Amino acid sequence: MSENFSERLAELPQYLSGHLLLSVSALILGIAISLPLGVLASRSHRTSGPLLATASLVQTVPSMALLALMVPLLGGTIGFLPAFAALTMYSVLPTLRNTVTGIVELDPAIVEAAHGVGMTNWQRLWRVELPLAAPVIVAGIRTATVWVVGTTTLSTPIGAPSLGNYIFAGLQTRNWMSVVFGCVFAAVLAIFLDQIIRLLEVALRERKRQLGLGALAVLLVVVAGGLFLPLIDLGAQSTRDAVTAQSKTESADKTTGRSLAGQTIVIGSKTFTEQYILSELIERRLVEEGAVVKTIQNMGSTILFDALRNNTIDLYVDYTGTIWTTIMERDEAIERTAMYIEVAHYLRNKHGILTIAPLGFQNAYSFAMRQDHAPSLGARSIADLKPHARELTVAGDPEFFARPEWASVRDTYGLGAITTIGMDSTFMYQAVRDRRVDLIGAYTTDGRIIAFDLVILDDPKAAFPPYDAIVLLSPEAQQNKALIKATAWFANLIHDDLMREANRRVDLDSQSPAQAADFLYRATNASNNCYLCPLRQ
Repeated sequence: MSENFSERLAELPQYLSGHLLLSVSALILGIAISLPLGVLASRSHRTSGPLLATASLVQTVPSMALLALMVPLLGGTIGFLPAFAALTMYSVLPTLRNTVTGIVELDPAIVEAAHGVGMTNWQRLWRVELPLAAPVIVAGIRTATVWVVGTTTLSTPIGAPSLGNYIFAGLQTRNWMSVVFGCVFAAVLAIFLDQIIRLLEVALRERKRQLGLGALAVLLVVVAGGLFLPLIDLGAQSTRDAVTAQSKTESADKTTGRSLAGQTIVIGSKTFTEQYILSELIERRLVEEGAVVKTIQNMGSTILFDALRNNTIDLYVDYTGTIWTTIMERDEAIERTAMYIEVAHYLRNKHGILTIAPLGFQNAYSFAMRQDHAPSLGARSIADLKPHARELTVAGDPEFFARPEWASVRDTYGLGAITTIGMDSTFMYQAVRDRRVDLIGAYTTDGRIIAFDLVILDDPKAAFPPYDAIVLLSPEAQQNKALIKATAWFANLIHDDLMREANRRVDLDSQSPAQAADFLYRATNASNNCYLCPLRQ
């Protein structure tokens, strides 16, 4: 427990700083946009209607969807920029609406008096309207602050570090202390900023200058302190990037494959236990070769692929079935080896992405039921579910029911009447074990299948495609022979049982992904398999 707490505490400066950098910068820009637009809207009913309607429309878009949409809209960029753009849009409405309300609802007698003493429109705005409307405007800023600080936790899947990293990783690895860290510190940050801004609101309303200056000073100190670490990190990263660029110019080591020493390699990963373990595993190998490794976790499948295609990351582990259905948009059944060959050929010719030989295991989708429930339905295969479809409920991760594989299985076996429930994979295994659902869309290398006494249903019509784990290298990274050699070390060394055991250690034994990666690394180093020895040498 104490070790877990210490590890979470050590991560806090990075995540808190990233959270502050994103939320505060988005709020500042949002306020800078909202105030002039609010003043403009307060002067014209024709303007106010469309402006407020547009800002309100943005709020109707689910925050996660808005964040994800920014990635393709910004050319596949991940990380700070798309998150910053989405959060800025999300911050506009409260301040805009309150600015319009605060100005429009001023006592007409006051406005008329200002006009009567000969004030121009600008003088009336700056000396009368804005000062009197300030408490209402600041109240809108408070609302925007709470919204943005909370929504920033959802920026993790598009590659922007935040307190959401605690929550996403903790849910997948069943590390509840990590989840609590993320929730508590996000709440504390939102409450703290809200109360500081409340003091500014009180100071403006009651004209207490000292209180306002004090609150503003505290706010600036906290924000500056929070942003200090990421700015240092950005400066260090810029320095590393400059050194890397100079090294590329002065030496051919990175293309001739002589060494990984000093190179910065960026690894991506998706949002589940196995991906955390594999990214840690590959990182160990690259660090051993002298590389400086940066890992971006908790990213969605398509966002991660676009990041690789655009050279934003250097490599990540994907699965042939995912590429086949989601990227290639193919739905026909095909033999396992043939799929690997076609996927590798497509990725190289279409996107310039290099596919390293399979790691040796499949993490396929499959249907799993309780051992004691399957016999009562006479269910040995998915085909046996059709007569009972109307009475059955299947749970799967939210991505599963949006994927072509689900449509293929549903149509192939006539399961259109079955009830579907999307939930995080952390909870769906418990749901089927505790009889809350009848079956789940399970992962075949998940250690909870055996631990929870579940049975995998056969797929006689091969509706689920093969899912060989493969390492993908970006168009730039695939020119790096040293990197190819280092990642090819794991080719065909990790069999299904080995990966299942590593996953079990995290999901059930509460080990960290790093500890499970250590286990895998020792196992692969001790392995005598050597299918690709010439490539590794």
